[in-house]
Amino acid sequence: MKQASILVVDDDPDILTAARLALKRQFAEVSTLADPGKMAGCLGSARPDVLLLDMNFGPGKSSGEEGLAWLDRIGKSHPDTVVVVITAHGGVDLAVQAMRRGANDFVTKPWQNEKLVATVSAAVALSRSRREAKQLQSQTQAMARAVDGAQHPMIGDSPAMVGIRSLIARAGPTEANVMVLGENGTGKELVARAVHRASVRREAPFLSVDLGALPETLFESTLFGHSRGAFTDARENRMGLFQAARGGTLFLDEIGNTPLHLQAKLLHALESREVTPLGSSQAVAVDVRVVAATNLGRDALHDAARFRPDLLYRLNTIEIGLPPLRERVDDIPALVEHYLDLYQCKYAKSAKTVAPEVMVALESAPWPGNIRALRHAIERAVILSEGDCYTTADFAVATHAMEPVIVAPHARDLPLAEVERRAVEAALKGHSYNISQAAKALGITRAALYRRMEKHGL
Repeated sequence: MKQASILVVDDDPDILTAARLALKRQFAEVSTLADPGKMAGCLGSARPDVLLLDMNFGPGKSSGEEGLAWLDRIGKSHPDTVVVVITAHGGVDLAVQAMRRGANDFVTKPWQNEKLVATVSAAVALSRSRREAKQLQSQTQAMARAVDGAQHPMIGDSPAMVGIRSLIARAGPTEANVMVLGENGTGKELVARAVHRASVRREAPFLSVDLGALPETLFESTLFGHSRGAFTDARENRMGLFQAARGGTLFLDEIGNTPLHLQAKLLHALESREVTPLGSSQAVAVDVRVVAATNLGRDALHDAARFRPDLLYRLNTIEIGLPPLRERVDDIPALVEHYLDLYQCKYAKSAKTVAPEVMVALESAPWPGNIRALRHAIERAVILSEGDCYTTADFAVATHAMEPVIVAPHARDLPLAEVERRAVEAALKGHSYNISQAAKALGITRAALYRRMEKHGL
């Protein structure tokens, strides 16, 4: 408050003097102006936190029409300006009209200094919150554009990914809440961002919060905001993510880890579409679309002792299930190529090839950490590789996945593709063409085996 600036506009010099004397002890700068025609220059250059505006100018004026007209002009030229209007005693009807035309509050003449200071202080807090929200939106949009850029596309043309893209394309333009299910590292946030980009809210903020890492004591403050003095370190009003994401999308990651008593608070916010900042009694309307995600399985998610059914119904209007990487092996070559390009560029490394047997090892690895684990393995390989091409050791992939494939000594002089074909054929014949058993013997997944059968015409 000590750093705030106030502009008082009134044609009565006594009113200007009284306002300046009452406010100068509380605010860093109090400017006065007798001619409203000069407001445009002041609002454009000085950008005061609050404009205190009289509703009548000139002798005998009492209708307030001049003030209302100025409010309209200010709303068009400086829509972010917080305005407190000054009305005559008993001018409540005029004050109501003024607030409908864009004013944020009013004081009546003659005023009590304490009331004037309190009203202007609240207006300053509102002005600061608006500026903070605008700055946060700008920063969020910039970060969203960076994150959503070429470095983090949704990669893969497997049937599962084709189906997910189709679901996003249909659900994105709606206002339906979306629930994304999948193991850790499968790309749940990428899907959430894709839903946001496909929506009419794409130009508004996309904000995310990991509820699994959020302490219970910060849950309400982070999501709903807090007012000054709500707790020990609350030195100023702070808006929560529901307000900061206004007009955009709020991504609630790992929502399955939220305790039941906090789930009830979240449900109330979704049902009422309003939040009450911690320490405040005033509810604030919110306008966000919610995309939630969890690594819980469907059985656990539908366990009422763990997750509220009424909250689940609010969140999973559209449900998108992400398969683990081991079930979309066909996408691994494209993922490897993408992240190799990314990290070779990042670390200024020369491009290297991945030998076929190394790609086979990458496709056969279990990848319990899914795409995140694959990405880290690729980054490691780019940093540590010393040869002319990448080896299995560069990726730190467990070689036991390929050990079941036994190659006869006389086959070592054959081309690798022929060795692979013979190994696949031998496994199939040895297990009477039972795909599951043959894949297990080869140490690869059923999908990977089908791919090699098609490759070799088996």
